[in-house]
Amino acid sequence: MSIGLKKGTVAVEPHRMEWEESAQEMIARLKNICKDDLADAQHIGSTSIKSICAKPVVDIVAGVSSFDRIMKHNDDLKNHGIVYRRQDQPGQHLYVVGDSENQVQTHYIHVVIWKQEAWNNYINMRDYLNVHEEEAKKYAELKERLAREYPQDRIAYTNGKSACIARILRMADEWRSKTRGV
Repeated sequence: MSIGLKKGTVAVEPHRMEWEESAQEMIARLKNICKDDLADAQHIGSTSIKSICAKPVVDIVAGVSSFDRIMKHNDDLKNHGIVYRRQDQPGQHLYVVGDSENQVQTHYIHVVIWKQEAWNNYINMRDYLNVHEEEAKKYAELKERLAREYPQDRIAYTNGKSACIARILRMADEWRSKTRGV
């Protein structure tokens, strides 16, 4: 398998360079469609961390100054296979790309307010784990264990990572604060 996972299932595989290529292609599509209404978009999530395994679904964070700036593009995005799914959590909207007929998801696009907490968390976690390989390794081991335990339960898999992610975010925020002054 290269990119894509059946909705609701969990599987992790070793890092693949094609994930970065796919992310950059999707970011280019987003920028082409949304133009100046998109402040920035970056590859995030486990597929952006080169030393660990990941679900083969590419995550992208799209930063906007207001959600209205992207919502006005929903029809055009949908025409390009980027489908609005829901408000994933307060202050965050989720778009999905994939093969809906076969229920395979290839990309998640998390739309957040640019340079606010959610944006910073995504970027900080990615950057922190790419620099701190031991922490990345611990996170990967947890992901592999949870994927084995919950291959058909994405919610349980995600919930099983939440305490670890919260810990990593605290460390990443502290690390980012120190590196800004350098």
